[in-house]
Amino acid sequence: MSEPARDARVLLLSTADTDLLAARAAEADYRVANPSRVVAEDVPALLEGVDVVVVRLLGGRRAWEEGLDAVLASGLPTVALGGEATPDAELMSLSTVPAGVSTQALAYLVEGGPENLAQLAHFLSDTVLLTGTGFTEPQSMPEFGLHGERAHDPSRPTIGVVFYRAHALSGNTAFVDTLADQVEAAGANVRPVFCGSLRGLSDAAGLRELLAGCDALIATVLAAGGAVAADASAGGDEDSWDAGALAELDIPVLQGLCLTTSRAVWSESDAALSPMDAAMQVAVPEFDGRLISVPFSFKEEGPEGIPVYVADAERAARVASTAVSLAKLRHVDNSAKRLGVVLSSYPTKHSRVGNAVGLDTPASAVVLLRALEEAGYDLGGLDVTGLDGDTLIHRLISAGGHDVEWLTEEQMAEAAIRVPATRYREWFDALPEELRASMTEHWGAPPGSLYVDDEGHLYVAALRCGNVVLLIQPPRGFGENPIAIYHDPDLPPSHQYLAAYRWLAEEFGAHAVIHLGKHGTLEWLPGKGLGLAADCAPDAVLGDTPLVYPFIVNDPGEGTQAKRRGHATVVDHMIPPMARADAYGDIAKLEQLLDEYALVTDLDPEKKPALRSQIWELVTQAELHHDLHQEDQPDAESFDDFVMHIDGYLCEIKDVQIRDGLHILGRAPRDEELVNDVLAILRAKQVFGGTVGALPGLRSALSDHFGLDEQALLAEPGARADVPGELTALVEGPSASASDAVDLLESLARKLVEALADTGWDSGSAEQVVTDAMGARVVELVRVLRFACDELVPRLERTTDEVTNVLRALDGGFVQAGPSGSPTRGLISVLPTGRNFYSVDPKAIPSRNAFDVGSALADSLIARHVADTGENPRSVGLTVWGTSAMRTQGDDIAEVLWLLGCRPKWDEASRRVTGFDVVPVAELGRPRIDVVVRISGFFRDAFPHVVSLIDDAVQTVAKLDEPDEDNYVAAHYRADVGEHGDDRRASTRIFGSKPGAYGAGLLPLIDARNWRSDADLAEVYATWGGYAYGRGLDGREARGDMETAFKRIQVAAKNVDTREHDIADSDDYFQYHGGMVAMVRSLSGEDPAAYVGDSAVPHAVKTRTLGEETKRVFRARVVNPKWISAMQRHGYKGAFELAATVDYLFGFDATAGVVDDWMYTKLAESYVFDEQVQQFMRGSNPWALRGMTERLLEAADRGLWAEPDQQVLDDLRSVYLELEGQLED
Repeated sequence: MSEPARDARVLLLSTADTDLLAARAAEADYRVANPSRVVAEDVPALLEGVDVVVVRLLGGRRAWEEGLDAVLASGLPTVALGGEATPDAELMSLSTVPAGVSTQALAYLVEGGPENLAQLAHFLSDTVLLTGTGFTEPQSMPEFGLHGERAHDPSRPTIGVVFYRAHALSGNTAFVDTLADQVEAAGANVRPVFCGSLRGLSDAAGLRELLAGCDALIATVLAAGGAVAADASAGGDEDSWDAGALAELDIPVLQGLCLTTSRAVWSESDAALSPMDAAMQVAVPEFDGRLISVPFSFKEEGPEGIPVYVADAERAARVASTAVSLAKLRHVDNSAKRLGVVLSSYPTKHSRVGNAVGLDTPASAVVLLRALEEAGYDLGGLDVTGLDGDTLIHRLISAGGHDVEWLTEEQMAEAAIRVPATRYREWFDALPEELRASMTEHWGAPPGSLYVDDEGHLYVAALRCGNVVLLIQPPRGFGENPIAIYHDPDLPPSHQYLAAYRWLAEEFGAHAVIHLGKHGTLEWLPGKGLGLAADCAPDAVLGDTPLVYPFIVNDPGEGTQAKRRGHATVVDHMIPPMARADAYGDIAKLEQLLDEYALVTDLDPEKKPALRSQIWELVTQAELHHDLHQEDQPDAESFDDFVMHIDGYLCEIKDVQIRDGLHILGRAPRDEELVNDVLAILRAKQVFGGTVGALPGLRSALSDHFGLDEQALLAEPGARADVPGELTALVEGPSASASDAVDLLESLARKLVEALADTGWDSGSAEQVVTDAMGARVVELVRVLRFACDELVPRLERTTDEVTNVLRALDGGFVQAGPSGSPTRGLISVLPTGRNFYSVDPKAIPSRNAFDVGSALADSLIARHVADTGENPRSVGLTVWGTSAMRTQGDDIAEVLWLLGCRPKWDEASRRVTGFDVVPVAELGRPRIDVVVRISGFFRDAFPHVVSLIDDAVQTVAKLDEPDEDNYVAAHYRADVGEHGDDRRASTRIFGSKPGAYGAGLLPLIDARNWRSDADLAEVYATWGGYAYGRGLDGREARGDMETAFKRIQVAAKNVDTREHDIADSDDYFQYHGGMVAMVRSLSGEDPAAYVGDSAVPHAVKTRTLGEETKRVFRARVVNPKWISAMQRHGYKGAFELAATVDYLFGFDATAGVVDDWMYTKLAESYVFDEQVQQFMRGSNPWALRGMTERLLEAADRGLWAEPDQQVLDDLRSVYLELEGQLED
């Protein structure tokens, strides 16, 4: 072909830097730029002297709308294309050249490479400028292939490295070569493979063959399973995301992060990853089941300003060695494989070993040991046949433990893990200087003094069973260094902590580590939130050891933290068994009296006065008058209303779903437990196949059949109800009130499910079961029961996958991914468990469904405050956690936006949030409420763009030209600007943990007993949370601004979104919510209204005071004999749960003052003085019994238990002293 007389000068504007690199290498007249780095104002200068413009945008027109408009306005011939291989119809329609030209231009770019880019320039010259220069058709380039030639040693494992074809075509491959070199240096073969995407893996036989011989894969390309991650979250369309072809390789897939920022930007940032990188390179690849590694490649400026990928050799070595460690699991026989099984323990007490939410940790450890023995692991002769959880945990504690109150020099001297100071010094010296300096500052020169014996050896609590070591995770350090609680939320790990994990890797030679249950402390050590560096503590401690992490399915946030900061393979596990609380004790007696009262009201009114006295006597005996805000007996005229109030409250208590035990790893529910779980899950409206309300709840379907409204019954359970005779004919029981109707519906639902169970869960029998029970065929009931048989029960039966897939991960296999969330919210797609759960597309938060729930929560909060005070709240403080945002897909975020008077905007195709609209005050029908948000550290890391969204909404609303009485945000903003003149400070409303740190600080403070007053609680809360977030803030120290905002808070709120746990079931609730209450009280001298928003039933949200919620939980679960009995079935861990509940209630009382004296007395009666319970605890966990007596006595000493009976205190002291002597012996 002859040389063209004149070539067009082409301006190529592409969001793919590989297009720009190929254009630069082409023999053609190109000017290039990346739209993501070009603002609209810069477009005219780029257009000067240009003949034709090609714009290629990944993400569609919205990705560069203003810039594209500026190009089109120039009048130059423009080709507008999408960034994918498939045409973007909207963009192509904007092209000013013929459609055929646009289509052909896309073909050149899709094939890629310098030669095709050169021919694209010739093609545009010829067809647009009509130069007649000539061109060739797009040259087909390989879709995939091997990059370079590497030696292959058949005795070594093989690691595949997958990178984009566009890099290979543009010559941008140095970063791949660096990674490949590091893989070989780590002891493996490497197979670098380029491809356009892994999405077509199932159709590309040659690509599958290239990857088939690999033992692990490092992927640098984006997710393979689909295009719209939001569709695949819990409740979504289960067929919308398919990474099956990747799973069929059955090897671990590690995501190697190639950041779109420079190394300098990453190194200097605590967040480390941009919001785009966090979403596209971390969150969405998790939907494929990929494990998350660290950044190893960065975009650095190259010739002509075009970025090139440059690898960091040290981080590439970390990615490589992690992949090789995973691959080796496939090459080591189980008989030679070494494992560390780690049990967390906090506080550092013998009573609290094996901290794992919802899991019977000791029993699960035994299950795991038995499975390991069956799989051929060497347990050193340990007899697991008769082993039980209590025996195992008692042996572990007898070997020493970490509780310094009981640890002896003899135990330390005989320990399974003793690290000589000289050996530890070698490991310590290998750390980056910054981490060494921080550890030395806080813990002294190595090995320090913590858990160091007389010979200078570091001690770690452990039992060794052949090739398996069971160890207690070392303390985080705040209890051992209490001064740090007040000053150092980013306290580095202790020397002992580092020694434990380095010993596992270096001395013991562990091939993998298992962290058993939610959650340990490793993933919460200080460092970058995502994309760790060598001096980030989790990276330094764990190194490249594979981590397998059984984790409860309903807590995606904290499990995701382990995935992202510890390259963990999560194997999710089932929630605890669930059951209805039902009536017991005085509550059951009172119910009988209420039924009798209703009967005599109709038949023999003269008996009512006597019954009133009996009812009131029982109400006061049960201390229910406090719950009902009724200190004196109502008079005869108002007593009927009072009875209605009692009846409704008792219904609310007994209808609560509570945990009826703990889960044991791999144990599928059966018999009555299975029936209870099915009833609990079917109570909710099902969110299935992407449809909210795909099926009604079982009780709701029954209600509808009888012409009742379940939600109306639950809204006013004490009200009189017209219960149809058709219902009372089927089920026996009282039928005067809405509460009675609920009980009848519950009984009938149980009857149906039990009958279905008797058929062996046969779907074909569902119609007959309904007909037999109801006397008629009820279509909706048949649908619900068939759903139970076809979908729910088979998933529950696969709970055994939990143990199977732990072993699969240890074999170096692929653990398939699945969504996470709360099954009892109608989300059965999170089942079966045993999968490597993923969470959400962070850019799709809040979802449309979440906005419906969140706006209802906001309206409910406002209505409750108006009912309590007669006024709208001017400022609301809301605690927002990352795990709740993931579990609900953004209820809390939606509530914040709606309080401000804003509504999200969504992109219809991707479901992602693109911004927000300000709702007019007239439409709101109330003022805009100021909102102060305390975010968790994980939320900060996982949702940086949501932080920006909230901040943008606050700033927008603050600057609206609206009267103070219509816009409390603007009123406060204007007042603060007038005070100090700083616009940014005046609009700051988001506060959180210090960059690189996590938590609220109150748990270690209260456990250390290192506080005296509200001022101490507030000091720690502010020290740990006084950092501002939002655009341009990035965790700036802002305690003064935090105090200004908190001083205005009138409502301190926290939402609960599931009944699978409650506010007395975790320290986080009192640390964050109680801490906010204490902080406001310390600043203003008054308690704010403390509210709990309940969205456990998403379509029927409620707002209660914190005091009301505490009493509700206390009566429904804490002192319910059903729950206490269930805990006794779990031995040591059950007693642990009782003691933890006492601690959490104490923490809430210390911070928010919500535990009444009678509640402390009832705890003592139910947990300590009940002879049967006390004997159980003495046998299984005497340390827990001692701990709870000590905590109850502390409550009295501090005046929280204001007026305890002296005899009760004496009896508590007697039990305490007796246990002291017993344990010392």
